[in-house]
Amino acid sequence: MKQKSAASVLESLLLLAALMGLWWLASHQGWISRVFLPTPEATLTSLLEGLRGELLGFMGDTVLRMLLGWLLASLIGVALGALIGASETARSWMGPTLEFIRPLPASAIMPLAISLLGLSSGMVLAVVAFGAMWPVLLATVHGVASVHLRLREVSHALQLSRTAFVLKIGLPNALPDILAGMRLSITVSLIVAVVGEMIASQSGLGQAILLAARSFRASELFAGIVLLGLIGFFSNALLALAERRLLKWQAP
Repeated sequence: MKQKSAASVLESLLLLAALMGLWWLASHQGWISRVFLPTPEATLTSLLEGLRGELLGFMGDTVLRMLLGWLLASLIGVALGALIGASETARSWMGPTLEFIRPLPASAIMPLAISLLGLSSGMVLAVVAFGAMWPVLLATVHGVASVHLRLREVSHALQLSRTAFVLKIGLPNALPDILAGMRLSITVSLIVAVVGEMIASQSGLGQAILLAARSFRASELFAGIVLLGLIGFFSNALLALAERRLLKWQAP
């Protein structure tokens, strides 16, 4: 297993090195104008200079907005998902409504959010929470609703209330689904936060990238994109580590 994991990491690093080499060739050989594709060295220089200047503050704004929206989405998603998943009647009534609202892109409802909340940081946070809520909500509904019939019979035999059933049986059973939904949710929250910053002109990496693009500062544009990729990578890696620790009880 360890040898397979090491081989997978090596393959990933080789692919990354190949992509970086292709980027280096394309920029240095003039295959694409440097106005649109800066060299890796210029991008790295802009990234390091930015982290010593305004880019660090922009990153902090985006990460804070992403985390707040993700936490809010997780709390609402787990609470609503547990309520719906524990009741067959609620699932039958709410199912069509959830399926109607779920596919709506968060960016599509941003004009409505702007009309209700204005061009504010709170508006962006609300849209981030809305967009990131669905993976957690649907995962919780599925996890709670899929409790084994024997466990339901045990809960009836013990005369557990619905609240006790959800807390002691439903949510523990749904934990793997919830954690998987939260990993997907944090990626969605980062995407929506950046889009919201671009549309609502809120301080953050989205605004910094948009301004760099409008000014044709390609190296700063790519530096922002690289930074977003690093944020997404490390946030997902931390959640994957937490998931492995919390699910140690599962059979391999």
